[in-house]
Amino acid sequence: MIDIRRGRELWRRLDVTVRDLPFPLLLLAGSFVPALQAHGTQVGDLPARPFDALAVPVMLLTCLPLAVRRRWPALSIVLVSLGFAAEQLRAYHSFTGSALAFALVSAGAHLERRRYAIAAGLSAAYVPLAVALDRIGSPEGLDGFATFYLGAVFAWGVGAWLRSTRAVESERRRRVAEATRAAERTRIARELHDVVTHHVTAMVVQVEAAKYLTAAPDRLDETLSAVGDTGRRAIADLRHLLDLLNPDHGTDARMPSVGELPALVEQTRRAGQPIEFTAAGEPAETAGSAEVVAYRVVQESLTNALKYAHGSRTVVRVQYRDKEISVEVGTDASGAPAASPGGSGRGLAGLRDRVGALGGDFTADPRPDGGFVVRARIPSGSPS
Repeated sequence: MIDIRRGRELWRRLDVTVRDLPFPLLLLAGSFVPALQAHGTQVGDLPARPFDALAVPVMLLTCLPLAVRRRWPALSIVLVSLGFAAEQLRAYHSFTGSALAFALVSAGAHLERRRYAIAAGLSAAYVPLAVALDRIGSPEGLDGFATFYLGAVFAWGVGAWLRSTRAVESERRRRVAEATRAAERTRIARELHDVVTHHVTAMVVQVEAAKYLTAAPDRLDETLSAVGDTGRRAIADLRHLLDLLNPDHGTDARMPSVGELPALVEQTRRAGQPIEFTAAGEPAETAGSAEVVAYRVVQESLTNALKYAHGSRTVVRVQYRDKEISVEVGTDASGAPAASPGGSGRGLAGLRDRVGALGGDFTADPRPDGGFVVRARIPSGSPS
């Protein structure tokens, strides 16, 4: 099996002319097989003439140009047509006459320029050929010549159809590739946002708070330690993300789960956010992507709480059911915006997309009392 694959690879590396050469050689060899003689494409219905000294050059001219049918399709169809005309006028009726049909299909499929000019030229050249055949005694008649011409047009049309089909497929693949790249860029941006924003926001808030703790060395030391822990966590998460995005890493890159929510809550508390966290029920054994999405909902909500409602009472409730995970994160109006970078608007939109992709529901609304609440219902029970 390995040798076959290697042979195919070596064959594909050969020049296209070399790869196309065996077919015309096969047609030429077939012309000397008694069972195939007089079975090639022909027009004029003249009595067959035995091969003479001129037969081999005519047959070579008829079939060998097929070797360049993809590289130089215009040259191929012109030379094959000349050889075919000579063969019909000499009435050899060899098997190489079949090359005309293949040349017409290839020309229709591979010609990029001067398509109509070449088609018109071949059509015009067919008229004197038909007249010449008629004058040397062809019994074909007008109907026969017209039928042959329509057959040639059909062969060209088959090639043109293949060309258009190939163009449509190429355009479809281009659009799929563009959509895939766009989706991948969106996914990477979303993962970077989720991983970086929370940690950086927490660090900024903690550093800002440290400015006012110079008179309390113990609290200052605790705050700076929290900043260091947050930075190390950010580095670790970024490494895991890079592993996930690395195509050579495989599919076992670490992703967050709901089991890490207590650590996430504690990290946010250390940044100065009072949080009440409750979790009810047990996560399903096959929660899959739902766990990752639930974690991201809590993470983004706590990040926004640090940014826009720093110091406000924050309530995080997670409910595990057999086939879904419910998340609610709410803040009251007691906090104030922190001195942290403003939001890009990507966070909540990304959460809505994540939850929607799993068939769940997501809302993020202000409260009448001035607070904010995020709710998500995330279907679970299917593998990621």
